[in-house]
Amino acid sequence: MRTALAAGHVIHVPSICLVELVYLIEKRRLPAVVLERLDGVLRDGESGFRLAPLDLAVAETVRRISRSEVPDLPDRVIAATAVAMDLPLVTRDGKIRSANVQTIW
Repeated sequence: MRTALAAGHVIHVPSICLVELVYLIEKRRLPAVVLERLDGVLRDGESGFRLAPLDLAVAETVRRISRSEVPDLPDRVIAATAVAMDLPLVTRDGKIRSANVQTIW
């Protein structure tokens, strides 16, 4: 990500990731500071990070992400966000990587 940002590329964070962070913080799997840091980065217009909306295009694209290959709905939304925006997705998730989604990592 550092290389991409240094080259002037924008990194888009699917909005559902914020919702998942809230969930993980509530379950005490992550400290609240994680969401605070991400919020700060997304609000900083110079950071290179932008929030990608969960909009109609993403909702329609979810159908193109096979539920049998990617059964977790938030993961399907994340993958659909990348596909709808025609961008590669940075992920280690093996299920997403085996689906029809361009991935990096």
